[in-house]
Amino acid sequence: MIRKAWLTLAYTLSGAMALAQTNAQKADLLQAAVTRYLFEPATGLYIQTSDRSKNHNAHADLWGLCALVQAANEMERLHPRKNYLPPVAAAIQQYYDPIPPAPGYASYVVKERREDRYYDDNQWIGIAYLDAWQRTRQSVYLTRGEEIYRFMMTGYDTITGGGLYWREGDKTTKNTCSNGPGILLALQLYEATQRKPYLDTALLLYNWVNRYLRDEDGVYWDAIKPQKNNRIDSAAYTYNTGTMLEANVKLYRITHQQQYLKEAQHIAAGSYHRFYRDGLFRSSYWFNAVLLRGYLALYKEDGYKQYVDAMQAYADRVWEHDLDKNTHMLGKRPEKELLAQAGMMEIYARLALVK
Repeated sequence: MIRKAWLTLAYTLSGAMALAQTNAQKADLLQAAVTRYLFEPATGLYIQTSDRSKNHNAHADLWGLCALVQAANEMERLHPRKNYLPPVAAAIQQYYDPIPPAPGYASYVVKERREDRYYDDNQWIGIAYLDAWQRTRQSVYLTRGEEIYRFMMTGYDTITGGGLYWREGDKTTKNTCSNGPGILLALQLYEATQRKPYLDTALLLYNWVNRYLRDEDGVYWDAIKPQKNNRIDSAAYTYNTGTMLEANVKLYRITHQQQYLKEAQHIAAGSYHRFYRDGLFRSSYWFNAVLLRGYLALYKEDGYKQYVDAMQAYADRVWEHDLDKNTHMLGKRPEKELLAQAGMMEIYARLALVK
């Protein structure tokens, strides 16, 4: 009985200590857990979830790495002397497919099986690489960002007034998730090179998204369907609104035009009222990480911290309610997903850097 009581107390104290971690410590625990449970050293690849029996492939879809590469960049910002990006970037290269019309990253490991290429998957990687270039000035990140831009532009046409498709070879849908990050990538490349065509592309896509996929409250719909009489898919996700929020902040910084700052503030307020209830943002961990990027960008401009504080409250609640205290991974299901761990790792790392 004494031993059982001691073990119960030890477990309780261990759980309490886990819940009391700082944002930086939480990010560190997630990073260590990903390396331990979701990384395969023999191949240099990552796996989809911690339960291999429930994974549909031997290794992770590219989407999980789209989240992890950004999380790795934020972890290097948090710990400047450590190298979190190289293993993730090396894994991503195993998805590289150089086929025409332009090289890009496939949705699965190329040597195992040839799969579709998604414009948004490539854009998320490009965004992270341009962030890494801005931080490190390592030319490889700029070069890869430029190559991803060339690939994404193969998905542009003037059907439905313009815009980028979601997936290569699929003409049925143009999505905010393939245009919002496309705007950000183009703006990052403009900031890095000062080449006006990048800014022109960003504005072209920006104007198209706002014409077709913006709701009145500043929240963005999911997609328009060109082959279904331009039907709108009105589903709303935090990450779509997050990219357009951040795009407006970047345009304000570049142009100094107040209209973009006002629009960013309108989008932030709309997203807060649409998605935030009872201490939770009603979307997935990683989608919310993308929204946080927009909130933090706006906070740096106007100093209004309500939205960042709301995301902190959300992150605290996730850690309290969704933590597996044995693995230090997050999620309601027994199997812990790479995408989810990376999303929350990014959130904690970014919040740790807020001043």
